[in-house]
Amino acid sequence: MAIKQVIQIYHRCGFKVQYLLGDGQFEHIRKYFADTDITINVTGRNEHVLAIERAIRTIKERIWAIVNQLPFKAYPHRLIVEMVYNVIFWLNVFPHSNGAHKVMSPRTILTGLHINHDKHCMLEFGSYIQIHEEHDNSLTARTSGTIALRPTGNMQGTHYLYQKIWREGK
Repeated sequence: MAIKQVIQIYHRCGFKVQYLLGDGQFEHIRKYFADTDITINVTGRNEHVLAIERAIRTIKERIWAIVNQLPFKAYPHRLIVEMVYNVIFWLNVFPHSNGAHKVMSPRTILTGLHINHDKHCMLEFGSYIQIHEEHDNSLTARTSGTIALRPTGNMQGTHYLYQKIWREGK
């Protein structure tokens, strides 16, 4: 279960998860946490967890900002998913004012990795770029066009590219 994996990551970093907050859709996970000291707090019908709703709103606003900067009229499903990943990546790169640490970002706390501006900020989401292709000595193209999605976050500064994902069928 994905929630238990996330909790394990927090435990490895020295955090103790005491509460899980969710709406009625999370009621079914209560049985999976019966043997733990984690309290599942599920809201009542037609109620919401305000902090979660605010976070969702922030993510949507950032996605709308990206969509309004791009020249496309329609977006494949995978591109929309990658927009969400991109927004979450960048939200977790900077410290939160009410977060666990005043200086360290959530990403740094959990992964130990830092962002390097020169490596990770080279390409903006939706940028059109030419990438090198495998080739021989024929006259076939040696590059092909693709769309930059987001940094992978690795130490090399690699970026996810839309064409590569599409070709690999992910």
